[in-house]
This record gives sequence, structure tokens and C-alpha cells, in this order.
Amino acid sequence: MAITVALLLIIITLLLGLPVPFCFMLSTTFMVVTHGYDPSFLLPYGFSQMSSIVLLAIPLFIMVGGMMDRGGIGTSLVNFVEIFVGRIKGGLGVVAVVSCAVFGSISGSCAATLSCIGSIMFPKLREKGYPMGHSAALVSCAAPLGLLIPPSSQMILYAWVGQQSVLACFLATVGPGIVLMILLSVLNLIMLRKDPNIEVVPAMSRREKLSMFRDRGKRAAPALFMPFIVLGGIYGGIMTPTEAAAMAVLYSIPVGFWVYRGLNRGNFIEVIIETATTTGVVMLMMYCIMMLSRIYVQERLPDMIINTLTAVSTNRYVILFMINIFMIIIGMIMDDVSAMLLCTPILLPVVTTLGVHPIHFAAIIGTNLGMGNVTPPTAPTLYFGGRMAKTPVSQMMKPALVFITFAWLPTLLAVTYLPELALWLPRLVLGGRI
Repeated sequence: MAITVALLLIIITLLLGLPVPFCFMLSTTFMVVTHGYDPSFLLPYGFSQMSSIVLLAIPLFIMVGGMMDRGGIGTSLVNFVEIFVGRIKGGLGVVAVVSCAVFGSISGSCAATLSCIGSIMFPKLREKGYPMGHSAALVSCAAPLGLLIPPSSQMILYAWVGQQSVLACFLATVGPGIVLMILLSVLNLIMLRKDPNIEVVPAMSRREKLSMFRDRGKRAAPALFMPFIVLGGIYGGIMTPTEAAAMAVLYSIPVGFWVYRGLNRGNFIEVIIETATTTGVVMLMMYCIMMLSRIYVQERLPDMIINTLTAVSTNRYVILFMINIFMIIIGMIMDDVSAMLLCTPILLPVVTTLGVHPIHFAAIIGTNLGMGNVTPPTAPTLYFGGRMAKTPVSQMMKPALVFITFAWLPTLLAVTYLPELALWLPRLVLGGRI
């Protein structure tokens, strides 16, 4: 009963607007006071769990996302992608989706992806006659590709909490990310195929296309080289995720300052301050959740959950469906980092009991919490996109529900019930280690 109250305390205080770290801290304090857990045991335990070099990658990737957001990299990426699909009706929407995926392979952040790509694409979409409710919903629903296309800070957290391979977790979300990108792009083209207001760019000669490809490709090359440094270094066994993140920071500084010239002394200092602030919040939250997860284990919370679920049904697929519903709700009321830290220690033991591979569950939880960011009624990413596009949420809601229903949900169902969608790439790259 007490552990149920502790979970409800987290949810209620979140809904009341209490800062997330304090919600976890309050729940932990409640269990310490009511059940007599010894702080002299919990405090050192939380500290010992935080002593992991893998966690250094998180502030480094946060810094990379901030510098790439302000460094002018997004414009060159968008212009490059536009060469391939920007000249068909609705093609600029596909450019936005693909650009979110490409930028996600650099920043690893949903918020940074939406902030950068949205600020570039929304004026372009408005200028070409695209309905802004549709455009804002599309970019907002594509921004969580930053959580699925590696590197991803959320997958680092999952690997750390679940004691899994960071590389395997990165690879697990590639398949769902590609499926989602394709579905969003196709839906966008279908929804806009009869819109008479959309301006279509005139066809170009082959020579003009080659010239544009050469010029824009040269401009985008430094940005496109970043994923090769990070992912190539990790997958090639040359660097650990932390070392790759550090290399990405070192690479992004000269690129932002002297290649794209978007970085300057002022906004560079802003990035450092934002990184320090965000890292402090995340680390405090992680410290609290580590103590709380230890209490979960002591109270046998995973066993309680599996017993409750199997009382409803013993069918594995039904139980996975119920777990997905729970995570969607959690994703709607929490940011992705908080939801990942809460759901992983609670649900990972549950799904492994059902025979679900931990790396498969990495893809499920990543896709699920990404969808939670754009699922009404809370939908923080959806509302942020509306503010950036200066579009009422009422205009965004219908297209957003279409994207959720026919892109996000099919992707979630596919990755849940087709394990190979998540496991084929880790097994291909890592072989017998998965």
C-alpha cells in the first residue's frame, strides 16, 4: 500500500507543477519516514550508482545539441535534404521530417531538434503556403526522432539503469526510427496531395541539380561528418560513448565558430550555462531515482506489478499492451528523461520475466516515451511546436491525431510485437553478444 502511495505522490506532485527532482525526492522521503529505511544506507547507495563514467556522456551530448542548435548547422542540413524531395507537392514537409532525423543523429535530443529544425522550417513552410496547423503538428511529431536516431541521451540512461550495452541500445531504436520517419513522410504527402495553396518549386535541369548538390553538399559536409565521428567511433570500437561525446564537443566548437559562424562568445556561454543547469537537474533527479529504485526492489514492486497484470490476463501480448498504455500515460505527464528514469527500474524486471529481451524493451520504451511527448492532453513537445510556429493548438490537434494514429501507434505496435525490428541491427553489428 505504501509503495502505491509513493508512486501516486510522484504523479500528483508532477500534475501540480512541482519540479521533477523534488517529486522523486518527496516520494523517497515518504518511504524513508513511513517504512524506516536507513538514510545511511540509501544515500551511499545512490552515490555509488552515480559513479559511472557512462553518465559523463549526457552533459557532453547536451552541450553538443546546444552548440549545433545555435551554430547554424540546421540551415545547411535542411538545404541539403531539400535537394532530394523539396520539389514535389508536400515535399517540404518530408524535408522537415528527414531533417529532424538527421539532426537527431547529431544532437540526441527532442527539444534541441524541434528548436533548431522548427525555427528553420516554419518560415519556409509558411512562405510556400503550407497550412501551419499541419506543419506545426508534423514537425512536433517528427522531433522525437531525436530520441530514436542515435546517439540518444535517453538510451544512455536506459543502458545505465538497466545495466545494458549502450551501443546495443543505440542500435535498437534505429529500426523504429526509420519506420516512423517513413510513415510520417508518407502521411504528410497523402494529407497535402490536394491542397491548392501549396507552392511547388519549378523543375530544374540536371545540370542545375548537380550544381546545387555540389554547392549545398559542400556546405553541409562538416555537419554530416559529425554522425560519422560519433557513431562510427562507437560502432567501430574505437571510442566509448563518453569519448565519442567528448570528441563531438571538440568538433562542434570550431565548426560552429568558424565554419557556420553561428556560434559566438555570447551564445557559447549561454550553451555552457544551460548545459550546467540541465545536467544539475538531471543528476539530482537520477540520484533520487536510484534511491527510490532500491526501495522498489526492497518492496518487491516488480513482483507486485507482474502479479497484478497476470491477474487480468496471462497472455504475454495483452500484458505488453497494458504496459504500453501505462508508459503512454507516464510519457504524457513527464518529460522523457524523468519518465525513462521512473519506468526503467520498475518495468524492466517485469518484461524480462515475460521473456522480453532487455534490448528489445529499450526500443519499446524509447518509442513509447517519444510518443508520450506528442500525445494530448499534456503533449509538451506538441505545445512547444505550436508556440514556435505561432499556431493555435486547436489547428494542430486534428493533424497531430492523424500522425499519432497512423504513424506513431503503428510504429509502437510493430516494435512491441515484432522483436526483430529492434534486435536485427544489434545482432548484425554485435553478433553473439545480443
